[in-house]
Amino acid sequence: MSLRKMDVLVVGAGFSGLYLLHKLRSSGFSVAVFEKADQLGGTWHWNRYPGARCDIPSLQYSYQFDEGLQQDWNWSEKYSAQPEILEYLNHVADRFDLRRDIEFNTEVISATFNEERSLWEVKTSTGDVEAKFCVMATGCLSAPNTPDFEGLNDYKGQLLHTGKWPQTPVDFTDETVAIIGTGSSSIQSIPVIAEQAKHLFVFQRTANYSIPSNNGPMDPEEESLVKSRYPEFRKENWENGFGIAGLEVEALATEASDEERLEKFNHHWEKEGLGFLGAYADLMLDREANELAASFARSKVKEIVNDPEVAELLSPKFTIGCKRLCVDTGYFEAFNQDNVTLVDLNTNPIEKITGGGLIAGQEEYQVDSLILATGFDAMTGAMTRIDIKGRKGISLKEQWKDGAKSYLGLGISNFPNLFTVTGPGSPSVLSNMVPSLELHVEWISQCIEWMRDNNKKVIESTKAVEEEWMVLVNEVADQTVYKSCNSWYNGSNIDEKAKEFLPFIGVPPYTEKITEVAEQNYQGFVFDKTN
Repeated sequence: MSLRKMDVLVVGAGFSGLYLLHKLRSSGFSVAVFEKADQLGGTWHWNRYPGARCDIPSLQYSYQFDEGLQQDWNWSEKYSAQPEILEYLNHVADRFDLRRDIEFNTEVISATFNEERSLWEVKTSTGDVEAKFCVMATGCLSAPNTPDFEGLNDYKGQLLHTGKWPQTPVDFTDETVAIIGTGSSSIQSIPVIAEQAKHLFVFQRTANYSIPSNNGPMDPEEESLVKSRYPEFRKENWENGFGIAGLEVEALATEASDEERLEKFNHHWEKEGLGFLGAYADLMLDREANELAASFARSKVKEIVNDPEVAELLSPKFTIGCKRLCVDTGYFEAFNQDNVTLVDLNTNPIEKITGGGLIAGQEEYQVDSLILATGFDAMTGAMTRIDIKGRKGISLKEQWKDGAKSYLGLGISNFPNLFTVTGPGSPSVLSNMVPSLELHVEWISQCIEWMRDNNKKVIESTKAVEEEWMVLVNEVADQTVYKSCNSWYNGSNIDEKAKEFLPFIGVPPYTEKITEVAEQNYQGFVFDKTN
């Protein structure tokens, strides 16, 4: 069989991969998307756990590249649930005839840059291909983290991971269930599982802040208003620090009266979801201001949870927002149910998993189902799990072992013609991901077009600009409270991972920077570099 060749190989068929395929194909390039799952959706395919939904309002967490699409599609809820987001992505694939260039059940195993021929040689689970460019649309939260618990392989019950949930519904009726972890996926799933399970044990190491979503049916009036001025609405959102609505404010928490703050915090708690952190301009910049918001959030937990000891355990002690803020529907209320028990792993650490459950704090818990809500190897894991080799056989995993470095979250030195969508050093997880990835898809597509039009074959960032950019990423973070705690933003959830803050904070300055780079013929990148 002859070796397949193409202009661009895209890895991943989620939001980014679908738009890349549409954009690049429309520009006349031969493109194929390789997806290891049996269907499209990316994050929204794998994360099917009970209660899974987006924490950005539906009218914002959607494509804007096609006006007809955003006018025609109607969301049923304020915050879309996983099945509806997956339905939306399937609609997009059909609307733009994308499926014919997506290859499912095709895992990319390795990618090696051939310096003599200036192309990528890619091995997949279904065969080998060659591509001039390789674009990693693998997502920031798509490499599940499974801790190395002693005895995990001995467990005989139903073992589940929130990041690799079965496609068929899981029924917990009359079961005793254990869930390990209290991050976003756990916070969303616990209220739903608690409705079914005979008993639910929640094993918590670190309490997390969560704001009520106050989700409900889509308000037709709000939807009509947004759709009557969608381009303006999108532009206004993008000019805010995190690229979402409702965050542009100049008032300072430290200058407001107690009464003003209480009223403002209550409003944002009840109405704004993630926008709670936008109640005041100084919440993520000033420790004193942040503690005012954190103290308010802790007081809300103690209002909701009846048992004072449980409420105390569920009240985070760190700065609010330095870990991913969560949005929930009935999370804290679930701990008022008689069939939900919170286990503190700080005083009762997990000793081992057994055939019938687990032992924590010398007590054995017999459970029918064990759920690992243990998060992801975020930002980099999906790429380092592929054997990617650049110039002189340099391994990406090896190059990043002391910290992931990238120029603008788009290019990596020693890896020519390899682009990343929402990679390290871009706003990515500290922004509304869909417009962020659209920005990257358009930048990458235009760059490849520019290279074609200007007869350039190879593009690569340099180590110098990469180092300079990542220093800036951390200098910006140093001016905020983001680095004040351990989080997956800096790799702290993975023991063997380098601890370095990876997202760039600030959508407007970042957008201005990458636009300027492109306008100056891709300043900071080098073209057709020899060996």
